[in-house]
Amino acid sequence: MEKQTRRQFLQVAGITAAASLTKSTDSLAQGQESSASEGKSLNLGLASYTLRKFSLDRTLEETARLGLKYIALKSYHLPLESTRAECEKVAEKVKKAGIELYGGGVIYMRNEAEVHRAFDYAKAAGMQVIIGAPEHELLPLVNKKVQEYDIKLAIHNHGPGDKSYPTPASAYERIKDLDKRIGLCNDIGHTMRAGTDPAESVERFADRLLDMHIKDISEATRKGHTVEIGRGVIGIPKVVKTLLKIEYKGVASFEYEKDEDDPFVGLAESVGYVKGVLAAVS
Repeated sequence: MEKQTRRQFLQVAGITAAASLTKSTDSLAQGQESSASEGKSLNLGLASYTLRKFSLDRTLEETARLGLKYIALKSYHLPLESTRAECEKVAEKVKKAGIELYGGGVIYMRNEAEVHRAFDYAKAAGMQVIIGAPEHELLPLVNKKVQEYDIKLAIHNHGPGDKSYPTPASAYERIKDLDKRIGLCNDIGHTMRAGTDPAESVERFADRLLDMHIKDISEATRKGHTVEIGRGVIGIPKVVKTLLKIEYKGVASFEYEKDEDDPFVGLAESVGYVKGVLAAVS
């Protein structure tokens, strides 16, 4: 074990923990679930807010080292005010790192100008999805922009205290009659903080699930905060199995908000744990 790197050790530990978590007395039912998910996997990525204290170059380096193939950039790494040329330059840098710049956010939209800016920004960078939080009265304009640009918008829930979109359910009610390219970014940490089982939320709103922020939290209350995945209260194996069951095609992005000055070990542990769960259930 001394010859292993810390990341290798954490990944092995994650696999071991995942295997023990997925064993249960209802082996017949579990066998049916396993057969349904056999050979399937998830697109794992990084929400760059995780490394908000670090440069874009360091962020891409760490994303690649963790074996993550997708990234959604926060404005720390690609400012919303960037010109088209600046967006294209960053997009090319991400591509050269062997990573796909699939999205950006969370992007807040408080007025019409910010809606227009968000879609121009995403188009210039070649993003497929905006992880956003538009004010309710701006949703008709967002609907038009989605149709005009053919760029998806995934509304991010922020849990208790968020007056606009505390839960995926609250967002779904606002968008259910809009273009289907407007959907949800289910932040399972905030979903759990709001008292909703994340796996049940994922399955209930599967038809509009466009993005995921995957994390774990200390407790299922307003006071819950981010912890290393596997150390908190979210049933990650259940979430993973649900995503495989619904054949989720989007990206599940790690958003590790703890230890902002030195998040690398906790992030690696979290990635290793989820990869271990995937290895155990699929």
